[in-house]
Amino acid sequence: MGKLTDTSPQPESVVLVGVISKEQDEKQAKEYLEELAFLADTAGATVIKTFLQRLERPNSVTFVGKGKLQEITEYVKVTEADTVIFDDELSPTQLRNIEKALECKVLDRTNLILDIFARRAQTAHARTQVELAQYQYLLPRLTRLWTHLERQRGGIGLRGPGETQIETDRRIILDKISKLKDDLKKIDLQKATQRKNRGKTVRVALVGYTNVGKSTIMNMLSKSEVFAENKLFATLDTTVRKVIIGNLPFLLADTVGFIRKLPHDLVESFKSTLDEVRESDILVHVIDISHPGFEEQIEVVNRTLKEIGASDKLVIHLFNKIDAFTFVQKDDDDLTPSTKENLSLADWQSSWMARCNTPSLFISAKYRTHLVEFRSLLYEEVKKIHVQRFPYNDFLFEAPLEDELSQD
Repeated sequence: MGKLTDTSPQPESVVLVGVISKEQDEKQAKEYLEELAFLADTAGATVIKTFLQRLERPNSVTFVGKGKLQEITEYVKVTEADTVIFDDELSPTQLRNIEKALECKVLDRTNLILDIFARRAQTAHARTQVELAQYQYLLPRLTRLWTHLERQRGGIGLRGPGETQIETDRRIILDKISKLKDDLKKIDLQKATQRKNRGKTVRVALVGYTNVGKSTIMNMLSKSEVFAENKLFATLDTTVRKVIIGNLPFLLADTVGFIRKLPHDLVESFKSTLDEVRESDILVHVIDISHPGFEEQIEVVNRTLKEIGASDKLVIHLFNKIDAFTFVQKDDDDLTPSTKENLSLADWQSSWMARCNTPSLFISAKYRTHLVEFRSLLYEEVKKIHVQRFPYNDFLFEAPLEDELSQD
């Protein structure tokens, strides 16, 4: 019997490239590259090397300097790496020049995120949104698809048809963009009708950075099985479930996670999905307290909420993953000021409780730690809105909440 060979596709080997500039210091640049590596892993690739260069600003022609580009080129040739991914959106000129030098597939952060979204899109709504963002990203980069014509010197009619083909493709893509926008408008009308049919029921939306545990919390509260895994953008479509705590019903929505440097076209395409956030009464902002950059992640989410017109909502800060939280214990005789790295969980709790004018809780969704306190807080906030909206439904609150919560 012959030896069996593995015919399954091997993961792409990728090289990551970033810069340390005025906009991002070395610590941030390294953290962004770690996130880019997680994105690459989510897309099914294997990172074999990362390159960082200190520049005042990215080179307008090749993103990195010529010397660094030559270093990357030599490494790619020796290792036969499949793809090089840059941690910022590349201009069409940069993309063309880098591809010419490296002679391999080149992607930027935007292209990688779009690819992950395309893989994750399950419903017609999500697929339409992603396809629209992809075409909007592709449109200004059409010319690089026809650089093979530059290698053909002379030849009757070559130049004209080449240019004509680019214009033809541009027209086709513009037509597709127009059609996709029309399709989204129809889907949005259907979604708006569905939301209107839910009446005045109090709505709560889970928001936050990607991979902070929103879907796990959704499953925990609604006793449903929303897809959750330790990957970025596990959830694209907004999922809405009816939840009842102590006889008090409300709607709970799980939404797509945010991320730094999220492509503008993607934000625009997914604004309709985030209508559920805009129309919610309460936002539960889920935060991964174990992540070293969680404060910056909070700022990213807050900026995105402001961009979509949802920054005026009541917000509950829910710090998740306390089971994974670690800190460096200072020695008793160490008189240096405390830093973010050696603040204990108790320090963070008192800090956030003091600085926030909104409720804050620290939980572990994985181990259901402080779940009772979270459900109790959510109950009280939903109740305030429910009583205003339905003043004659006091009978809902006759059942003792403590008995219901104690069953968890």
